[in-house]
Amino acid sequence: MRPEMQPDVRLDMRHEVPPDRSPTAGVAVSYAAHFAGALLDPGLPPPACVGGPRRKGVTNRYNVYRNNVTVSLINALAAVFPATQRITGDDFFRAMARFYLRARPPVSPLLFEYGHAFPAFIEQYEYARPLPWLADVARIERAWLDAYHAPDVEPLDPQALGRIPAEHLADAVLIPHPATQVLRSRFAALSIFSAHKGDNPPPQIDSGESEDTLVTRPNLEVVATRLPPGGATFLARLIAGDPLGAAAAQALAASPSFDLTANIAGLIEAGAFAAISLGEHDDGS
Repeated sequence: MRPEMQPDVRLDMRHEVPPDRSPTAGVAVSYAAHFAGALLDPGLPPPACVGGPRRKGVTNRYNVYRNNVTVSLINALAAVFPATQRITGDDFFRAMARFYLRARPPVSPLLFEYGHAFPAFIEQYEYARPLPWLADVARIERAWLDAYHAPDVEPLDPQALGRIPAEHLADAVLIPHPATQVLRSRFAALSIFSAHKGDNPPPQIDSGESEDTLVTRPNLEVVATRLPPGGATFLARLIAGDPLGAAAAQALAASPSFDLTANIAGLIEAGAFAAISLGEHDDGS
């Protein structure tokens, strides 16, 4: 597992709150909303609700909260995207994260949920343009953490497909495991991600070689593996609910070298599926 990717600090900056439970609940919510309104923008003055004797020292006291919130959010992003930070360096990453948090403040008190839009932000971030593959590396990291926190479900029995009558095989619908994700990239995003997971110097990588990535969690351990030709199209169609025959046809059209047997075996071994449905032919087993 990746303990560094499990920040459990809670920071409540939400504007949506449970229904009032007391006559003073609305007052407390209003105060919290006004107090938090300027936390992420240093250009704004402290809100009027921050008081004190003649508001003496209000700016300095509010800036303490502002700094703590900013640092907490940047640290949360660094915990979710450690490989991205190793690639860019600490200073670059923290500056980029600071711009992101001002543009996309959190909507959940759970900091491990923060940063789903960070890869898309990186894609548009001017100073990251010399690294066009960086956003896809970040997408793999985000998928990794989402897979880690996905519900615990037993993966499909490797023998299950063999028990389906041959005449019904094309109609079989494979139900994806909750942790399963497929990511496509025009770059060698998976290789770059893998090379920067640790502290060792990364090898030379041809970043221009496209790679498709499967993220799963077999045996409660998150893994990211490269999909073979046609595999991303095949898996994407299965995740979308297409039956096995139709998904295979789409994959073969996308890649003439698509190998159905090898792809099915690899995906089942990787724990990409949780169940099989045969529709009207399903016997309920």
